[in-house]
Amino acid sequence: MRSSAADPAPAPDLVYGANRDLTSKISTHLFCIAPNNSGSTFLSRALATCRAAWSLPDEGQKIPGYVGPVTTRGAELAIWAAERRAMQLFADPQRHNWPRTRKAWYFHARAQSPEASVFVAKSSQQVLQVGQLAEHFHNAKFLFMVRNPYALCEGICRNHRRRFGRQSQRQAVSKRSLEAAAAAHAVNCLRQQRNNIEVFGARGVFFTYEAMCAAPEQVAKQVYSLVPELADLNLRQRLPVKGRYFEMLTDMNARQVARLTAEQLAAFNQVFQEHQDVLDYFGYGRR
Repeated sequence: MRSSAADPAPAPDLVYGANRDLTSKISTHLFCIAPNNSGSTFLSRALATCRAAWSLPDEGQKIPGYVGPVTTRGAELAIWAAERRAMQLFADPQRHNWPRTRKAWYFHARAQSPEASVFVAKSSQQVLQVGQLAEHFHNAKFLFMVRNPYALCEGICRNHRRRFGRQSQRQAVSKRSLEAAAAAHAVNCLRQQRNNIEVFGARGVFFTYEAMCAAPEQVAKQVYSLVPELADLNLRQRLPVKGRYFEMLTDMNARQVARLTAEQLAAFNQVFQEHQDVLDYFGYGRR
């Protein structure tokens, strides 16, 4: 049966870190720093197709051997930045063992070429850990990305209700509405990302989800300017993002924002109005 032009290319033969000494092979560590629901899964999987890239089969926090708190358990998994205590937990260096984590990541890494030299990883809570990553990983570089907070919050709320149901939402987010918690999560992530850019901007590049969708070749050039080994980065390809189906990079903002009710918009804006400075910093106006 002949494959259509829309079908993904066959997966290449891979080499595995378990069989290699990656300590001597990896010259750059590249981290995708973005809040959850911001398009970083597509970005990281596109990076993984580069011949110079070592990548992980899943988010860094989901790899066996990772040592640190994770956002993958419980009803607060997508709104971990809504509460100060949770942010402090993920940002606490005493909760992490980066040498052990690095060893586990190297073991599970895979690449298209044994000569690959750039290690790529992402986990949403790394928005809070940029300083630690810069300290513990040789030649650490960063791709800083944000997304329109209304679309981000819509995705969080819709996925949360689908997974946990409406009855559990208030108990799951410290007795405040899911919308209020999602909005607090969004603005706290944006504020932390602003700090990341201001402190570590020289070690990375910044772009928005919207820019990546509208001008993928330009974003690929930004990545190339930071890590020239990734000259073959292609953001116009079908990649597995959710489950097993493959999709092209598509700006979903308009579709997601159109789903919002007046009540949801009011709940988001009640939080956003107190953080207008950080929305303005990234060019996101209120609706």
